[in-house]
Amino acid sequence: MESEEIKIKLVEIIKRTPTVFSFRFIPQKKINFIAGQFLQVLFDEKDKFNKELNKYLSFSSSPTKEYIEFTKRLSESRFSLKLKSMSVGKEILIRAPLGNCIFKEDYEKIGFLIGGIGITPVISMIEYVIDKGLPNDLVLLYSNRNTEEISFRKELEYWQSLNNHIKVYFFIDIPSDEDLVISGKIDRDSIKKYMLDIKERIVFSFGPPKMVEAMKNLCLELGLDMDNVKIETFIGY
Repeated sequence: MESEEIKIKLVEIIKRTPTVFSFRFIPQKKINFIAGQFLQVLFDEKDKFNKELNKYLSFSSSPTKEYIEFTKRLSESRFSLKLKSMSVGKEILIRAPLGNCIFKEDYEKIGFLIGGIGITPVISMIEYVIDKGLPNDLVLLYSNRNTEEISFRKELEYWQSLNNHIKVYFFIDIPSDEDLVISGKIDRDSIKKYMLDIKERIVFSFGPPKMVEAMKNLCLELGLDMDNVKIETFIGY
């Protein structure tokens, strides 16, 4: 499907963590995207090549919803400051849909190796599976610095409780006494423990470039066919 420019109206801002916020919009018309795709926010409508103000963000909502949503860790960049300044009712221009790293219903078993804000396209995929009542077997290993920075934690735990084909494991860099998180990084041993059948899965890895490269190398070491490994890097701005 071809991308096009569409106006969208802000209807809600949701705080996910102390630094991560979701922005929910009603589009001027239905956007037919696939879970895993992304959009381009066009704050500078005159200069579409303005890299400071026109950025790419994944959909963090299912295609089944009437609204669309994207989510970002906010910084002090010009782009983040524009997002922070928005209030409900604000209309902005986007280009969508974009991207080919997508969920397919015939991926019977999927593994996710995810870092930080790389969770956003995964949320779109899992929410789609839940909304459609699909039987896909999903295992998510999700790494963050600490428990406070686990975006969409409540949603992920809730979806896991609804569907025994969905397993979620939270990893954190800073040790914690909390029983429901795993201290340490996602590594070979943790993959073999929590995703023993990884060779049978289509594997998505999203997150910071170094993390995604490490996950790709682990998949190679574990003998995966690289055609079954889908990666995208997320760079902060």
